[in-house]
Amino acid sequence: MSDFTSGFWNIYIVVLTMLGVFGCAILLYSQSKIKADPNQQHDGPVGTTGHIWDEDLTELNTPMPRWWMFLFYITIIFALAYLFLYPGLGTYKGSLGWTSGGQHAAELKQAENDYGPLFNQYLKQDLKAVAADPKAHAMGERLFLTYCAQCHGSDARGNKGFPNLTDKDWLHGGTPEIIKTTIMGGRHGVMPPMGAALGGDKDVENVANYVLSLSGSTHDPIKAVFGKAKFGACMACHGADAHGNQALGTPNLTDKIWLYGGSLETIMETIRKGRNNTMPAFGEFLGEGKVHVLAAYIWSLSNTPGTAEVAATADATAAAAKP
Repeated sequence: MSDFTSGFWNIYIVVLTMLGVFGCAILLYSQSKIKADPNQQHDGPVGTTGHIWDEDLTELNTPMPRWWMFLFYITIIFALAYLFLYPGLGTYKGSLGWTSGGQHAAELKQAENDYGPLFNQYLKQDLKAVAADPKAHAMGERLFLTYCAQCHGSDARGNKGFPNLTDKDWLHGGTPEIIKTTIMGGRHGVMPPMGAALGGDKDVENVANYVLSLSGSTHDPIKAVFGKAKFGACMACHGADAHGNQALGTPNLTDKIWLYGGSLETIMETIRKGRNNTMPAFGEFLGEGKVHVLAAYIWSLSNTPGTAEVAATADATAAAAKP
């Protein structure tokens, strides 16, 4: 790997780039020494290349137009100026010190100055009241479609491995405050592989059938009886009643809501190999103001803000309008 980080590649890129630029300049200069003569017949050394096919098919050697060559010279000068001002020659950073990361940071700062107050005005309001505000709801929807739809879908109904946000089934809890905490700090869910702990594929299949029986799904009742005895290894996380534990983020196994699928084969795969999933943290990236509005929107997907929240929003709006 050190071969790709040595100083040789820096020199290689610089030499290759400059050869390309100056090679174009030399080519242009060599061609500019020949001037077009409107009175020249096409049988002299300037008029043709000397290549003739089929006795009379001659390749002409007409010089390129001067205006075109001048434009090409300008592009070469522009390229040299650009490589002097901006990074483009290996590790040379350019005289201006410009970086894409620095520009991105500056644009984010400018955007925060321009749009931050629009979101921060909702920080003083309760999340349920924000969810009842039509303007905040529209802002939250745009944030969701930009940052969350890639995993949870544009309709927020999730996908394999990504939770449905429109029902009331929550791994860590569905209150507005917990949703905000999840978005701010992210989540990391781990289901350890239990195949070896249960004793092998036969017992994995039995436990999978027992898990299916908890939700009334199609299963083998005899294998489920044997699986119940082995389910004790799962109780520490999912609980003795298999209703899960929101403090740990473990799912309820008694409903028919499955994150990765509810077939016997999929559940066996989950038990045998485990699962590992991450919800990235958006707090530092978006800022608390945007997360506050986004959390209110996500909460509203599975809840309907009541009249109390609507009234609170109206009161807050009226208070803000007072001189």
